[in-house]
Amino acid sequence: MSDQAAVTPKPSETDAARRGVAGSAPRTSAPGAGSSRPPRKRRPWPLLVMIVAILTAALGGFGYWLVARPAPIRYVTAPATRGPVAVSVSASGTVNPVLTIIVGSYVSGVIKDLYCDYNTEVKKGQVCAKIDPRPYQTAVDQAKANVAVARAQLVKDQANLAYAKTAYARDLRLSTRGVVPQATVDSDKSALDQAVAQIALDQAEIQQKQASLQAAEVNLGYTDITSPVDGTVVSRNVTIGQTVAASFQTPTLFLIATDLTKMQVDTNVSEGDIGAVKAGDKASFTVEAFPTRRFVGEVVQVRQAPQTVQNVITYDVVVGVDNAALLLKPGMTATAQIITARKDDVLRVPDQALRFLPPDAPPAPPGQSRVWILRDGKPVAVPVTIGLDDDSYAEIAAGGLKPGDMVIVGEARSDAAAAAMPAAAFSGVRR
Repeated sequence: MSDQAAVTPKPSETDAARRGVAGSAPRTSAPGAGSSRPPRKRRPWPLLVMIVAILTAALGGFGYWLVARPAPIRYVTAPATRGPVAVSVSASGTVNPVLTIIVGSYVSGVIKDLYCDYNTEVKKGQVCAKIDPRPYQTAVDQAKANVAVARAQLVKDQANLAYAKTAYARDLRLSTRGVVPQATVDSDKSALDQAVAQIALDQAEIQQKQASLQAAEVNLGYTDITSPVDGTVVSRNVTIGQTVAASFQTPTLFLIATDLTKMQVDTNVSEGDIGAVKAGDKASFTVEAFPTRRFVGEVVQVRQAPQTVQNVITYDVVVGVDNAALLLKPGMTATAQIITARKDDVLRVPDQALRFLPPDAPPAPPGQSRVWILRDGKPVAVPVTIGLDDDSYAEIAAGGLKPGDMVIVGEARSDAAAAAMPAAAFSGVRR
């Protein structure tokens, strides 16, 4: 018991130790006395920031090196092939029937009947409309009456001529006997001559009246509006009851296309291209109604008459086309390509090959052409002679080029290094 009591700490010391553990304020040591607590450790943040800055600078320098160094040149090539080369002229125009007949009216009047409408198939001589014939029938009847009057007058004058002949012959016999004076004979001779002249006048008047009758009958016939050809009515400009006035200008009543299975495209070719176009050239065109279908035709006429629109000179080039399927309709707008020159199965290269020029290479001498091919990874010039050029392919008429040779059409520098630079520079930085 005495030993345990000897080692037991005093109550005052035990309380002080607990207060120290609980975080009570430490006692201030006297100046010059040693501290009983160990020194606090420094945090490693400045060192980590320094390491990140070094890595960022290193990655940035690597990225700058990737960008600054010259990228490798990659040449784009295309093979020299055999195929067609066609030179063409572009033009726009309108689809029209080969022959369109304008049916008008020679006489004036009111439309009484209509027998034709749009798309009506008509035959030559078929009546399409009729103008009220009553005024013209009246004129015919009057002319017939005038002819009858003239003929009656002729019969009357023929009887007078017969009497004049008889009187002259009787008085002439009596004058020889001295019964009738010579004056009477002379009067009878004058009456006879007048009767003969009157007969000629009556015959001429009959012809005049007959001519008037024929004119009236012609006008009566014009009241029937007929088709002059076999075809299809593509336009009708009148209705029943409409008054047609043909006094100063012949009105257009119908438009009749002779044959819609044969069409033509009236294209407008500029004066700069007309010199290369001639009859017989092949042509193709498209219309908006069938944008994926190309129609094929042939130049049938190059018209000499110029057309001036806003100081631009064009010429009408007629392209004939078969329309057996009746897909083309009058008035459609066509975009045509007229082939002025064509060669098949010739050696050709893309036009880009003629325009390619390697860096630091001198241009070709004037009047000469060349293409570049790859040999041992380097471009080598090959002199060539150019034939036809259709703006897509050029014919190689002569030179050291063979089918299958890969000609250079351009170059492309790889941008993989530039694309990798931002990713490499910023992939290791975290905030």
